[in-house]
Amino acid sequence: MTKKPTIVIGSRGSQLALWQAEHVKSILRKKHRGLDVTIKIIKTKGDKILDVALSKIGDKGLFTKELENALLSNEIDIAVHSLKDLQTLIPEGLTLAAISERHPVEDALIARKKGMTLLDLPEGGTVATGSLRRRSQLLHLRPDLHIVELRGNVPTRIERFTESGWDGIILARAGVERLGLKKHISSIIPVSQILPAVGQGALGIETSAQNSRAIEIIQVLHHENTAIAVQAERALLKTLEGGCQIPIGAYGEVKSNGFYFSAVVGSIDGSLTFSQSVRTSKNNPEKTGITVAKALIKAGAGKILQEIHGS
Repeated sequence: MTKKPTIVIGSRGSQLALWQAEHVKSILRKKHRGLDVTIKIIKTKGDKILDVALSKIGDKGLFTKELENALLSNEIDIAVHSLKDLQTLIPEGLTLAAISERHPVEDALIARKKGMTLLDLPEGGTVATGSLRRRSQLLHLRPDLHIVELRGNVPTRIERFTESGWDGIILARAGVERLGLKKHISSIIPVSQILPAVGQGALGIETSAQNSRAIEIIQVLHHENTAIAVQAERALLKTLEGGCQIPIGAYGEVKSNGFYFSAVVGSIDGSLTFSQSVRTSKNNPEKTGITVAKALIKAGAGKILQEIHGS
């Protein structure tokens, strides 16, 4: 009797991470009839430390290291990550083998009234976010606002908001909608106001570079235009040496008339912002990301990066 082919997915235990793992599982089972897919939950450092700001913990593998160790020890075949959590330097022996089609990339405002936008928030109001990227761009747009720290998974953050006196919180649209919590969204924040995190809305499927069977199986998950976009974004982030501690936003999009790429680096208090936008060919996204990163540094973003790294 032939042994049924199996694949083990490693995932964090949050509702969103499990939604993502189940989503991948369902596509793999649909595309590969007879494939046995199981999910193994692995707790990461980022899941255990919930009372400290992300920017203060240091983000090298904060939500990924334990999953990567499980890949290297062959405990799991693939790891499903929110691509924005995956550091730009993939550990030796591992590979980012597939990138899923992207969910809409924008951030979403959850406020007290349906239809309320960032510009409608009351003068001197309070907004909660755990992201320096959002803090910087929000304060640049609305310097009057008071920003407070917010950690935890998506449902917990929404629950904390409803029990608070805050005027709003900002979350990734993808996470809120994937968990069926769209009713809480007051408005979608356009990328012209707040650029998303690198890789936001996409899933990164990581595996051992030696696991040719897994690499072949997961190619059905790969979406080329998303991969082009996030390759540029990740090249920019790598060149700027950024992460959770640096307020960097970036967004690439393949359109019929070219590849559109925008990026921003801002000071934490939002008082200084440097941005670049280009339209170019989609043929060398990595070069686009590096070129835009260098242009930002030349424009003055390098000073912000040095100050933040120094502190």
